[in-house]
Amino acid sequence: MRFASLCRSPRIAAVLSTVLLVVGLQLTGASPAAATVAEGPVFNKPTGTVAEQEAIRARLLTYIDTAAPASDIKVAMYHLWDEGVAQALADAHTNRGVNVQVMLDSTSAASTTDTSYAILASALGTDRARASFVGTCPQKRSCLGDPDALTSNGINHNKFWLFSQVDGAANLVVQSSSNMSPSAYSRMWNNAFVLPFNTPMYTAYSNYFSKLKGMDWQSWSYSTTTSSPFKAYFYPYPGSGNTQDTIWNVLDNVTCKYTSGGVARQTKVRVAVLKITRQGVAQKLTDLQRAGCAVEVVYAEADSLASSGGTSTGTWEALHASGGPTVRCHNWDEDGNPATTNSVIHSKYLLIDGMYDGAVNKVLWTGSHNYSGPALRENDEALLKVDVTAHHDAYVANFNQVKTASVPGAADTTDECKGVKKTAD
Repeated sequence: MRFASLCRSPRIAAVLSTVLLVVGLQLTGASPAAATVAEGPVFNKPTGTVAEQEAIRARLLTYIDTAAPASDIKVAMYHLWDEGVAQALADAHTNRGVNVQVMLDSTSAASTTDTSYAILASALGTDRARASFVGTCPQKRSCLGDPDALTSNGINHNKFWLFSQVDGAANLVVQSSSNMSPSAYSRMWNNAFVLPFNTPMYTAYSNYFSKLKGMDWQSWSYSTTTSSPFKAYFYPYPGSGNTQDTIWNVLDNVTCKYTSGGVARQTKVRVAVLKITRQGVAQKLTDLQRAGCAVEVVYAEADSLASSGGTSTGTWEALHASGGPTVRCHNWDEDGNPATTNSVIHSKYLLIDGMYDGAVNKVLWTGSHNYSGPALRENDEALLKVDVTAHHDAYVANFNQVKTASVPGAADTTDECKGVKKTAD
């Protein structure tokens, strides 16, 4: 196969570019200072150094600062309360002519102490018909949720970034669990998955972004896009019942006991999530443990009889039923100040290691999607499936780190863990 033919594949071209740079050669148009952006996860460590706390923030700033002139940056975010990040986006547009489009939840513009929205509005304007802008969803609503169907306030809870061209990558998707705020770095365990050179996924996310800025909830329908080994899911998901629940359906495809290489094995299911208040999901996790899976859950907030006023069986009770999964809560007030954000697990990922959908595999799902009713039916959210063993294993290492750091851990009979006291998104 000719070299030119090989370079028509973005992934192969990126690898070839890196190899040639190492030996002192250079592809036409490649920057000798730019290393290829690597696919895979980035994790922050709120208990670590400032650099470890801000690992996701630093990576995003690198992409913003190296976005090519006339390229595109698109951001869908719940809370952007970081003036340094806002200024970097403003400078990319003002100084280099980058097209910057930002869609936020309405609460991002409501802060009386943070000027991030004002910085963006001044530099980008607020006209969503223009090439650059900052916009917000309607007050107390998501951009795509049916206002007549909402039982509580929907939100734009997305946390993804799109870059058409940066140093070392094109068509770059960053799907994160992290808001952009100081507490998200220093008090919350988060992750981001970096996906470069994937035109189908970049296009799917970009099309979803266009739906968000259009706010046409009447024509919206839940959608998915597959570009193996990746799949994206875009919310809200109108409907009812467990069979119209993405996470429940994923778990329903798990087989707990299987034989591989003549050896009896069990599937491992690991969940790290801020909120788990969907009864069907909690019950399914308990059912899988009882069926022979090894199920572990790290969470920050459930729903209990105490928080629901006795109107439901409660996800906390379902997870703690006899024969249920190993459960750890990470939700604690480390500074003793009730006015500040608690330290929590804020990631929202699911890991399966074993028999899934009829095949032995290691696969993960990550994104902004909590296992709550609003996250499924009302909010603007995105979820990314990654079918790559090495990435799954990196998330397992993070899961074990978070589990070890969890407080109150197994002693999770607290009001915060039970959802009597609500946790911020």
